[in-house]
Amino acid sequence: MIDFYLDRSSGVSTYLQLVHQVKQALRLGTLRPGDKLPTAKEVVDRLAINPNTVLKAYRELEREGLVTGRPGMGTFVQRSIGGASPAAQARLRASLAAWVRQAREAGLADEDLHALFGAVVREAAA
Repeated sequence: MIDFYLDRSSGVSTYLQLVHQVKQALRLGTLRPGDKLPTAKEVVDRLAINPNTVLKAYRELEREGLVTGRPGMGTFVQRSIGGASPAAQARLRASLAAWVRQAREAGLADEDLHALFGAVVREAAA
């Protein structure tokens, strides 16, 4: 099950943070088709947010075809996103972790890592 968290200083709306966290969990394989999302009440109790915020996030995920609500049962993952197999993701994750360690040893801060990674992704897409 996913464990939601909030970054209140991010400037990203709360419902979008929930949507992004579900999508990230789907990409990483943490959530898989058939998995149940926490109930709105569970999320509200954990994060101290308005229930309508959780429902808005779940509606957005449902609109995108990623989850489906089953009355009286909950909200369930309908499909996954991302193309790499779990084994390929594990290899890539290990490689990226080694890269991050090297970057930290070279003195790069989080902001530097994000900037460098983003630049390389943009260059590779061009």
